[in-house]
Amino acid sequence: MSASTTPSSRPAVTEREAREVAEAAREQHWRKPSFAKELFLGRFRLDLIHPHPLPADEAAQRGEEFLAKLRDFVETKVDGALIEREARIPDEVIDGLKELGAFGMKIDTKYGGLGLGQVYYNKALALVGSASPAIGVLLSAHQSIGVPQPLKLFGTQEQRERFLPRCARTDISAFLLTEPDVGSDPARLATTAVPDGDDYVLDGVKLWTTNGVVADLLVVMARVPKSEGHRGGITAFVVETNSPGVTVENRNAFMGLRGIENGVTRFHQVRVPAANRVGEEGQGLKIALTTLNTGRLSLPASCVAAGKWCLKIAREWSAAREQWGKPVAHHEAVGSKISFIAATTFALEAVTDLASQMADEDRNDIRIEGALAKLYASEMAWTMADELVQIRGGRGFETADSLRARGERGVPAEQLLRDLRINRIFEGSTEIMHLLIAREAVDAHLSVAGDLIDPEKSLGDKARAGANAGVFYAKWLPKLVAGPGQLPASYGEFKHEVDLSGHLRYVERTARKLARSTFYAMSRWQGRMESKQGFLGRIVDIGAELFAMSASCVRAELLRSQGDHGREAYQLADVFCRQARIRIEELFTRLWTNTDDLDRKVVKGVLSGTYEWLEQGIVDPSGEGPWIADATPGPSQKENVHRPIR
Repeated sequence: MSASTTPSSRPAVTEREAREVAEAAREQHWRKPSFAKELFLGRFRLDLIHPHPLPADEAAQRGEEFLAKLRDFVETKVDGALIEREARIPDEVIDGLKELGAFGMKIDTKYGGLGLGQVYYNKALALVGSASPAIGVLLSAHQSIGVPQPLKLFGTQEQRERFLPRCARTDISAFLLTEPDVGSDPARLATTAVPDGDDYVLDGVKLWTTNGVVADLLVVMARVPKSEGHRGGITAFVVETNSPGVTVENRNAFMGLRGIENGVTRFHQVRVPAANRVGEEGQGLKIALTTLNTGRLSLPASCVAAGKWCLKIAREWSAAREQWGKPVAHHEAVGSKISFIAATTFALEAVTDLASQMADEDRNDIRIEGALAKLYASEMAWTMADELVQIRGGRGFETADSLRARGERGVPAEQLLRDLRINRIFEGSTEIMHLLIAREAVDAHLSVAGDLIDPEKSLGDKARAGANAGVFYAKWLPKLVAGPGQLPASYGEFKHEVDLSGHLRYVERTARKLARSTFYAMSRWQGRMESKQGFLGRIVDIGAELFAMSASCVRAELLRSQGDHGREAYQLADVFCRQARIRIEELFTRLWTNTDDLDRKVVKGVLSGTYEWLEQGIVDPSGEGPWIADATPGPSQKENVHRPIR
């Protein structure tokens, strides 16, 4: 096929076709045990996470040595207020991070990297992100989802030897999947890679390319047309940003994370050697999803850092600020917020460290754990930041520069709120994460009974599925009736001055209840289950709380056994679990008592214009223009704002 062939227009896909593309991209089998998968099936496998796994001594020593160097750099070379004010990370800061080896934290030492595991990589991201979240995003986008991680998992030895040394020390990378009209529905991907001899020719437009403005190397997802000798499908490529036809058309600006280099990148007749293809044709989405299984863990790290800072400011401010004759911390309305921040920060660190260590050990399949960590951390960190702004009152709404200008401490609480807001959207929005996790959580059910609820399956297929389901449920359902959670002495090793054993018994009982609720819902709604997104979201949220409770108890016991603030850790775990149990009971109530059906009716009315009268009495300050920018392939009409840092 000629390189001058006009790329096909955006694919028109049905809802079913879109689901099939996503389903084909996910890992189909469970080759390793999964704590979270078992939890959703009503089986509390504490043995998979307790005793808490730990890094090897050599890995811990190497990690601590790097953290010490990074802390010195952050404290002496990074001015977070300047980055916020100028909306740009200074080149000299990026150069300093390169010299320090921060761009190669997760890259193996044989390629010039530091060879850190996920645990210390996350600790480093939390440290640098506390000084400037924009730097945390720069390093994370480069290593968690940029060129290094896909090549580590799917690249050839030749590709690793070519690109990883560059990524470790000199080059910045970015990951390009999203398009102006394609977000979490990759079946509609329009960027094409047309085979032409020993090359592919790329055409298309990518949006929200974090690091894309300054990147030297890109991982690009593009659709290869099916043709003779080419199976086609969405495929991953490593692209040199300085290739002819690559244009960075815009550097985007956002509510928060003002220093990130996020843009719009256009590809016009860009020739990419076939040697730069990562994996096989059609494997692109699988590569993206597999990369994100651990890549998502960098986001909870930034949320842990945010929680720690919220706690520090809440403690210092609430002790200094007096109202009605005593520090505001001693007023219950404020004190409950501080307690929530402290307990939740402990839980987020427990979840992040546990999931990260599990990723390093590679004993377990952590696709659900990583997704739960991202979902839970992004939601809870946002709530903690919102509570800090409330504790600070008017000063929480005021900018740090304004506070400094009138002689007070420049506390950037409002900036934290703005910076954290995106976490609930990128690397999988909360809504998409609910669906992704729910799909994995019910995988065992769909494996044995999926054909029963598939309207396109034959009667023979349904009969076979019915027989398989009968065998599975005959063994599974009786095990949901009773378990260790009903025995008062269970988990006694977690009973000390503060008793956490009762919380673990609650987790075990509630996991079985959660599994029964899921089974009942599938029996009730069958094929319509996938449309019950409100119900599925609550199921996932209950699972997230149970995972966080488990991680908190296991971490508290680890710290107690090490003599490292064990008593205080037990107190924080106890408070967190009690708060989580209240949230869980509310979620169970909302499984069956909610306004989901009424909400759907209102939505239909809104979209049909039934309530348009409600919009009267305002003016719309929005500017003119289309809702979605034109992304028709072709040569760029804009100046290239690509800014490589050398």
